[in-house]
Amino acid sequence: MRSVRRCSRTGCVNPAVATLTYAYADSTAVVGPLATYAEPHSYDLCEAHALRLTVPNGWEVVRHEGEFAPPTPSDDDLTALAEAVREAGRPDRPVEPQVSAPGAGRRAHLRALPDPVEE
Repeated sequence: MRSVRRCSRTGCVNPAVATLTYAYADSTAVVGPLATYAEPHSYDLCEAHALRLTVPNGWEVVRHEGEFAPPTPSDDDLTALAEAVREAGRPDRPVEPQVSAPGAGRRAHLRALPDPVEE
C-alpha cells in the first residue's frame, strides 16, 4: 500500500506534488512532477516549496512548465488497500505467540496487549 508522500521540508505537512533533484556536475537543481517512487537522492516538495525554491549563486533552476497536480490514486492503490484491509480482518490469520525471555533486560515502554476475551 502506498501512503501519501509528504513534503521533505522540515515542519511541512503538505502533500508532495513535485520532486527536486540536483545535478551537481552541472550546478543545476531540477524541479519536476512528482516521481513515481521516492528516490534516495531526491526530495519531494509541496507546491509552495517547489515554486519558491532558491539555489546558491552560480546555480541554475530548471522547473516544470505548468501546474503541479497531486497524484490521484490508481486502481492498483485501491486494490492494494482493499487487500490489506481484507487480510487484517481475516479471523483465521496466524498470530505469532509472544515469547519473553526470563530475566530479560530493560522492558520496552510499549507492549502488545492480548485481545479481550468475549463473554
